[in-house]
Amino acid sequence: MTDSHNSGQHKDREAAAAEVRRMWQPTPSWTQPDPNATPAADPEPTDQADLVDKAPRSSKAVPEDDQADELSQDFPGDSWSQPAPPLASDPWTHPVSEHNDPAPTPSSGPELSPAAQHFFPQGIPGQHAPQPERQVSYRADELLQALPLPREAPAEKGVRSVLRLRPGSSERLERVARATAATAFRRPVTITVANPKGGSGKTPTTLLLAGALGQARGGGVVAWDNNELRGNMHLRTHDTNSRSTVTDLLQAMTMLTQPDARLGDVGAYLRHQVSGQYDVLTSATTTYAQIEAKDFDQIHRLLSRFYKVLVIDTGNNEGSSNWREAMKASDVLVIPIKWKSLSCAAAVQMLEELDHQGPDAQRLIRRAVIAVSNGPGDVNKEVEKQLRPYFESRAAAVVDIPTDPHIAAEGPLDHSALQPATRRAALELAAKVAEQITIALNVPR
Repeated sequence: MTDSHNSGQHKDREAAAAEVRRMWQPTPSWTQPDPNATPAADPEPTDQADLVDKAPRSSKAVPEDDQADELSQDFPGDSWSQPAPPLASDPWTHPVSEHNDPAPTPSSGPELSPAAQHFFPQGIPGQHAPQPERQVSYRADELLQALPLPREAPAEKGVRSVLRLRPGSSERLERVARATAATAFRRPVTITVANPKGGSGKTPTTLLLAGALGQARGGGVVAWDNNELRGNMHLRTHDTNSRSTVTDLLQAMTMLTQPDARLGDVGAYLRHQVSGQYDVLTSATTTYAQIEAKDFDQIHRLLSRFYKVLVIDTGNNEGSSNWREAMKASDVLVIPIKWKSLSCAAAVQMLEELDHQGPDAQRLIRRAVIAVSNGPGDVNKEVEKQLRPYFESRAAAVVDIPTDPHIAAEGPLDHSALQPATRRAALELAAKVAEQITIALNVPR
């Protein structure tokens, strides 16, 4: 009895395995029977399982697809050998609806018989229910929007940097200002710093702005002392590699304007400021030669060829031709003032004069940035109360630069020696100027 019981289990197991093998046979509906194929002569089996076991061994010369056809002819009522109905999601057998009808849910495959389920309770090995088709977009803008945003860098200052936390609000604003100051402009741009009143802070403001832009952009900035006679930028900068002035540059203009001229050739006539990452072109130290409009145009074209941002310091004479040429070439005007009567009065008179010079000058006024740079004891609260609303209404922005002992010392301006509040104010000034440059480039002149 044990042998017969084991034999029965063996036959059931073989029948279940044969059923699984039939399920993995190619579907007869996809192949046509070969009319020239000769079926192999096999003794008539007594059991369907025996037929399945013997069929592969007795049909070595017959392809697998033809074996399935022979079985379907011998057992026409067998559901496993009949052509399987196409799945509802098969795009080759069902045309796609023109009315965007929802596709029917795909079938999970044929079910096992009770005998096969006894030996394969988890279903057919390796067979999984088909997954629903995912709608994937291949448009570039949608793919870029689907990308995860870059993770914000941890704080670089204070306790937050030690704990590797996110930056605070002030540090985050500083990062935004630095990114704005580093805006990539589509052409070289010119920033002019002007106030006819001497001692209003033009040269320190020029150097602060050039240093903030140079540090944010990683270079490509030049500060130019465009005084028609003799300015004082050579006294406020480090004499790093050259004692040459604008006069020497004009004498070498023929060589520097050649097609093979390089930045290093021009740099031999400039001073490089390491801490601010910018170069300086100083004015003449004598009064034997006066810079005129034609000289300004030559220098401006040369520097625009090798630098991305030009920050021009001006003299005190609004009637000089090089002063007027600087205004014509300007993308943005920066007006340094102190909260003192004479400094503010000169700035107001300059704005009124520019207001009568036509539409270009009027647009320059609307894009102007006021830089308030006060030395020790320079603040007159009454003047500030009366004139701050005026400047805020005429200009695009007003930026306050705090009093700094390093600037008040009137020596070479080193950006690494400035107080942190001064560096932040200079970066804010650079960001405001960059915003106005972007507006100017987007509006046709």
